[in-house]
Amino acid sequence: MPSSSSFLLLLLLLARDVWSYEAPEDKQDVFAGRACPAFLSFTNAAYLAGVTVELPCHCKPQQVQSVLWFFRKHLGSSEETGALGHHHDNQQLDTSQVPHSDDLRSRFSIRLFSLLIFRTGPDDSGIYICGSAQKDFFYGYDLDVQEVHRISVTPRLAPERTIQELTERKGLGSGQPLYQVFTSFRPWTVCDRCGVSGEQIRVGLCYVRSQFLHVRYRRANETVASCGSGAVPRTFGDLRKSRVEAKLEVMSCQVTCPPRPPPSSKLLALMALLGFSSASVPAEVPVFYLNHPAGRVLTLGCPGARANMAVAWDRGSEPIYRSEHLASGSSGAEASRVQIDAGHHLVFKPAKLQDTGVFCCWLQGRQAAQIRLLVYVHLGRGQSVTSHPDFLTAVNTVMTSYVAMTTVFFLLVVVRAGVRFFGDAAQTHVE
Repeated sequence: MPSSSSFLLLLLLLARDVWSYEAPEDKQDVFAGRACPAFLSFTNAAYLAGVTVELPCHCKPQQVQSVLWFFRKHLGSSEETGALGHHHDNQQLDTSQVPHSDDLRSRFSIRLFSLLIFRTGPDDSGIYICGSAQKDFFYGYDLDVQEVHRISVTPRLAPERTIQELTERKGLGSGQPLYQVFTSFRPWTVCDRCGVSGEQIRVGLCYVRSQFLHVRYRRANETVASCGSGAVPRTFGDLRKSRVEAKLEVMSCQVTCPPRPPPSSKLLALMALLGFSSASVPAEVPVFYLNHPAGRVLTLGCPGARANMAVAWDRGSEPIYRSEHLASGSSGAEASRVQIDAGHHLVFKPAKLQDTGVFCCWLQGRQAAQIRLLVYVHLGRGQSVTSHPDFLTAVNTVMTSYVAMTTVFFLLVVVRAGVRFFGDAAQTHVE
């Protein structure tokens, strides 16, 4: 029977697209047809805390081969603008290996001139500018990261609410409102699983409507901006402390799985030649291996997941439902330790030895990846063996085993001595 490596090699040789590739002749520079604005403005972008945010550098001069990203807090001065990093100085990061840290510099990467921020938090809100080492600024963003304080489970047959809910307003005194604060809901995602009971989610973010927003902040609607945007005047106060807040709603669903596309005739012929059946077609789901020390926070991310996608998690064949493992307000010790946050990450606070196993993630209703997790005992610097929480259990087990083995040994010695004694006595009696 041929080995699996030979089988995969033949599959690669069979697929012509794998070893033959021609670059399109009409491929043009994406920056050639878009000039940078003469007056720098900032595009308003609002996200939930915990998601991975990508900020593309939409324009730059063609002669610029590398970019820097600059960051400044809202209401900060130009002297407080600091550079984040160079695009070729950052290694590619996997969301499943993002360090659990509050340090902004440990959670960002620059790929193809775009800035990626993993597991964003409210402190990441501010102004992000794509520029050069000479501090030539090309494109800017006004990033507003809102934290969810309330996650609600919506009944399946609940009436659909409007996309926008007006909840708070403040007037000028003459009847004309100074501003209006509301929660804007995005559409429901698709069902995150197929074939079994799944869930849908939708996100609601805090927005403000006013005629007095700052003109330098660019938006699709010039009179609407997110509540934490720099376009909101200081005289409006801190809208993040109002009754309006970001929301995350969860609703149960169930859909059937689409039929699996049949393998190509060439692949079937090759498998028949090698003695394989059509059911032996290798799965297309990639497998990742991850080792993590026990007692530390572990964050698993689904490769390819974005903020607006439906993501689900399974442990083996057992679904992990978001409604039972909410990242805020969960009941029960186990539910508070294993959570699914607003960024679709599976978070262990902390990881334990019994978490070792196989975890699968779904993306847009299809299985996307399989993560084989191994949680091992790790003694950090400054820790002794006696400080481990399982030290007493281990000592008790060792001592119990030692006493049992000693008892068995003495019993064998006594039995052996008894056998010899009675044997010698019988021989003396015969003589």
